[in-house]
Amino acid sequence: MPTYTELQAQIASLKEQAEAARAAELEAVIADIRIKVVEYGITPKDIFGHGPGRPKKQAVAAKYRDPKTGTTWSGRGRAPTWIKNAKSRDKFLIND
Repeated sequence: MPTYTELQAQIASLKEQAEAARAAELEAVIADIRIKVVEYGITPKDIFGHGPGRPKKQAVAAKYRDPKTGTTWSGRGRAPTWIKNAKSRDKFLIND
């Protein structure tokens, strides 16, 4: 049975071989990907989606309307001043 030191040396040798094989194959893989991107018209969005970070917020229909100015509010987030102090928000509801 090999000793611990011999196994560690084998691991180091295998890591070097793996890195050399990766480097040798990398250019061919990248070239193949570039050909397929052009051939199929693939975009980064097709591969990675919208990109890093939070997903984009989707628009929400207005739920409340200020009768004086006509401005609207969806009911999400901080309440605007025209509705913040109202005892009941029912009078501001948009009836479709």
